[in-house]
Amino acid sequence: MQRTLTLAFVLAVVLGTALRLWLGRRQSQAVQAHRAQVPEPFTGQVTLAEHQKAADYTSARVRLGSLEIVLDALIVLALTLGGVIARLDAAWRGLGLGELALGTAVVASVLLLTALIGLPFSLWRTFRLEAAFGFNRTTLSLYVTDRFKGLALALIIGGPLLVGALALMRWGGRWWWVALWIVWLAVSVTLAWAWPAFIAPLFNRFSPLTDPHLKAGIEALVERCGFTSKGVFVVDGSRRSAHGNAYFTGVGRNKRIVFFDTLLEHLEPPEIEAVLAHELGHFHLKHVRARLAVSAAAALIGLAILAYLARRPWFYAGLGIPVPSAHAALMLFVIATPAFTYFLTPLGAAWSRRHERAADDFAAQRASAAKLAAALVKLYRDNSTTLTPDPIHSAFYDSHPPALSRIARLRALAASAVAIG
Repeated sequence: MQRTLTLAFVLAVVLGTALRLWLGRRQSQAVQAHRAQVPEPFTGQVTLAEHQKAADYTSARVRLGSLEIVLDALIVLALTLGGVIARLDAAWRGLGLGELALGTAVVASVLLLTALIGLPFSLWRTFRLEAAFGFNRTTLSLYVTDRFKGLALALIIGGPLLVGALALMRWGGRWWWVALWIVWLAVSVTLAWAWPAFIAPLFNRFSPLTDPHLKAGIEALVERCGFTSKGVFVVDGSRRSAHGNAYFTGVGRNKRIVFFDTLLEHLEPPEIEAVLAHELGHFHLKHVRARLAVSAAAALIGLAILAYLARRPWFYAGLGIPVPSAHAALMLFVIATPAFTYFLTPLGAAWSRRHERAADDFAAQRASAAKLAAALVKLYRDNSTTLTPDPIHSAFYDSHPPALSRIARLRALAASAVAIG
């Protein structure tokens, strides 16, 4: 069984890496092949220069992503079969630490190591790639501050959760994984509730929407959709990036509607209302609840599998760990699982696209399909989103329908509404 696991793991990593690189190459070739001409439905709304910028931006991201894909595969193999985790574990064991302290130290060491390896890519993406295409507005000082805040949150929230997980795995009995799932669920819900009011403001400034005309239209839309929230806020996304977006966040009574200030700069009030109607559609159609339920079910299944594997010596030996332990089982599972679940990516993407189409339909009924289409065209243009993705790449990864089909569908809904009216 040990040899079978080793071969299956290596095969999954190699095939997954090859597939990622192949899909990235197809995406880059597709956008470059259509670089010379703006697709007909966008003529007059997206200039050739803007279309070419989107193609070049997509290709640049693919090139950087390809390097990261190869590096990630090497890191995964080095940590496991390459013996890096085993050596870190042996080094910390030499200090005579207790089980919880040992496990926490080994996991923290692996996380720190991988974060340091990935840091150059993060810096390059922010200060070279994004800057080259006019999107980055993050200063080095703000970048460093964000990283330290993120580290502090990881220590404050993730530290106790890690210690608790290791304690349950070691002393929680046969059904420790059920107890850990309950803890994970409670922490997830608490964070979702706390994020809008207590965590997100640590990174951004959230100001109440002040435009009276826009605010009145949004409040009327929210009321029509049966949505209650703590208010409509504008986030200073322009401090970090020129990209624009809108979302709602939080659970229970602590929900907020949030617009990026960059989004408000480029959209007209009816277009903003249409974008918001789409976001509210996810809430009204219970998409968020469905995704949370699937995530919870997946976590429960994953923990059950982990509980089974943690009792099997071949699981450790097959992935390069000579000494079984709770922290080794946890790390191996977290590192190895994505190599196998990656091939399920198209299923999640297809499910998400179905939700997006349903939310578009909801927005067309509650606001305006034509205005939503106009808003999306501006978002595609301003965010340099490619209008001509590779169909296979799109089917495998994209959480939203391709631009051409999505806009065509919305315009058909708009025409139908005019005909009926």
